[in-house]
Order: sequence, then structure tokens, then C-alpha cells
Amino acid sequence: MNRKTPIPRRRFLQGAAAAVAAPYVITTAALGANGRAPASERLVMGAVGCGGQGTRHIAGGIWVQGGGYLSKADVQVVALSDVNRNNLNRAVELVNQRYGNQDCARYPDFQELLARDDIDIILCATGDRWHTPVSIAAARRGKDVYCEKPISLTVLEAGELAAAFRRYGRIFQTGTQQRSWHEFRFACELVRNGYIGEVKAVKVNVGGPPEECYLPAGGEPPDWLDYDRWLGQAPWRPFHPELLGWMRWRDYSGGEMTNWGAHMFDIAQWGLGRDESGPVEIFPPDDKEYKHLTYRYANGTVMTREAISRETPGVRFEGTDGFVEVSRDHLISRPENLIRQTIGPNEIHLYESKNHPDNFLECVRTRKRPASDADVGYRSITVCHLGNIAYWLKRPLRWDPQKERFVNDPEADRMLWREMRSPWQI
Repeated sequence: MNRKTPIPRRRFLQGAAAAVAAPYVITTAALGANGRAPASERLVMGAVGCGGQGTRHIAGGIWVQGGGYLSKADVQVVALSDVNRNNLNRAVELVNQRYGNQDCARYPDFQELLARDDIDIILCATGDRWHTPVSIAAARRGKDVYCEKPISLTVLEAGELAAAFRRYGRIFQTGTQQRSWHEFRFACELVRNGYIGEVKAVKVNVGGPPEECYLPAGGEPPDWLDYDRWLGQAPWRPFHPELLGWMRWRDYSGGEMTNWGAHMFDIAQWGLGRDESGPVEIFPPDDKEYKHLTYRYANGTVMTREAISRETPGVRFEGTDGFVEVSRDHLISRPENLIRQTIGPNEIHLYESKNHPDNFLECVRTRKRPASDADVGYRSITVCHLGNIAYWLKRPLRWDPQKERFVNDPEADRMLWREMRSPWQI
């Protein structure tokens, strides 16, 4: 575990006195019974955000590799935080049932959880507007972080997050778990090794931007919700029950462009070898020259947001000699035998991770770079945010991926950031 400061003398003497006053008993849990690692070898986790996705990460569920953190012998979940008291209590009960005790602490304020010196790693599975503030606060406290996607509400937030994790030397993994799926890695290796020839087009099938919210006041917030903290950095507005479907609204989310887009545009970037760069032009649909949201890279490759051969979100790479298309339920190609190709030992092999949470835990121990670190997450989510800005401004944009600014476009630059409601900041 991370011990950032010496144990205070008073706490040491209290512990010593307690050891003299009572028999010294080593429990089977401490020794690592029932397949668990000894306590000294476990990573101690706190989780911020215990809704549907947070609970799936903790206890296991669809799209969560490896059964959730409670199933991992080398992890001990000790504390949870959520502004929704119902979600918090339900998740605490799941943890206590798994461990057979009542030891899991609950914190309405995540800062109290982060202040605990015994916690090594943080799971951040809040609403989108909280991902960057919670993650940066955790890094400042010396914690490593597994954060759900999208990592930010704006481009500049994502840049600040990436810079913070470099500055504090912490490990960060964003939940774009497709980088740990064989099919997605293999599709990108086919593209990177030239098996479809020169890439001319990429089609990404995801939903669009969020809506502006014009909901009227809808009564008082329920007593189980800390509504002010739930709003976080977003502008204050009267409560309405439909706000809790927050992904629909622009104040709280980038919509499906940053929800599924964080997954699929990430794979597009990976396959194109643009993890350290991005597109240089963005064109919103105009029902004339551009039927779909369109990105252009410096080498001329065009990427569009449009449907592919199947309805599920996915990515299709089209080249001069064929195509490869991948989603969570299919991998197809032309020629058809491409998907049976073996990537040779001297060809390009991309980062291989077989389990996203396990890759995070391994990198926490080794301090190696994980599959989806903050820098990768920054570049991928930037593509999604750029698309939303083009939709909102309804005009073409030019982007400089080196300077990380629009080209001679102060109006667009102002949309790279949103003022955060006091007292929330990063």
C-alpha cells in the first residue's frame, strides 16, 4: 500500500498499547484464506460513484471483465462515496456481504474518502461532469485511478487531467475497455500493418450530441439526493426528475458522442496510429457536401460518424485493398480471410492487454503505462468534443493537434472550456 507519510507518534503508541492489552490474533483473512492475498499484498480501494456502472465495476456485470473488483483476491474495497444515498447504501451492502463483515465505510463527500491514507486506488464511476475533478483530486492525494469514460466534460479538462497524472506520477486507466479486447486490437493491427492497403475512410457508428436543457422546475429534490453536490460544476437550476437522466443534457454530458464515442473514436484513433495526435478539420453535416459529421486528418484520411453494416456501435476501416469492421458483436472483413490472418513476429503489434481492470492493477504494482492511460484518453475524447463543438457552431473548424487549439478561431476556442460553478474547480 502507499504510505505517503510516517505514522503519527500518537497513533503508533495507541496501536502499541492496544497490542499489549489484548491477545495478538492473526485472522485467516489477514493470512489470505479462501484464495485471497494476504492483507499486506492487497491494494486498498475506494470507489466514488455507486450507480449502475459503479456497482457493475465493484460487483461485476455486463461489459465488466473479470467479475468486478470484489472478485479480485488482491483488492480490498474499504470505502464508497455517492451523493445518492440509496445507491450508496445498496453498494455498501454488496461489499459487506462479499466480505462477511460490516467494515465498508460510506462517505457522502468524496473528499473525505480521498483523505484516507490507507487507500491506494480509486474507482471513479460518477456522472461525466465529476470525472475530471475527482480524478485530479485523487492524483493530488497520491492515489492511482481507474476512471469511467468519458474522462472529461471539455477538451481543456481532459488536458488538465492528463497533465496532472504526469505531474504527480500516478497511474490512470480510463474505461475504454475495448483496448483490452482481442477483436479490437486485432482489427487495428490489420489496419496498421497494411492488410487493407492505404486507409482512405473510417466510419464510426455512434449516437450524436446532447440537447440543451429547458426543463422547468419540477418540485423539491428527493431526500436521498444531495442535489447541490449532484450538480457539481454544472450551472445551478431547479430540480426536475428528468435531470437524473443526465446523459441527455449538455450541461452534464457530451451525449452519445462522448458515451459510445469515447469507445469507438478511441478505436479509430488507435487503428490510424493517432494516439498522440488527431484530425485537422471537422465539418458538421450540411445536407450538401457533407451528409455526416466529417473529420479529415493531415494525411487525407476521412472519418465520418455514420451507420455501418450492422446497427451496433462499431468502427469500419476502408482501404484501397479491402475493409475491416469491428464492434462488440462482430468482426468482418473483405477479403473474408483477413480475419484469419496471423500477424507476424516482425510486424506491428499493439499494446496487448487481456483484461482491462487487471491491466490497471498490474500497472499500479509495476508503474508501467496501462492500455488506456490519461494521455490516450485525452486525445480520444478530444475527437468527440471537437465533433460536438462543430455541431453546436454549425460550421467547419480547423484544429491544430500540436498546439491543441483551433486555428484562428477564438469563438471555437472558448468552447474548449466551461466555467465551473463555485466552489468546484480543478
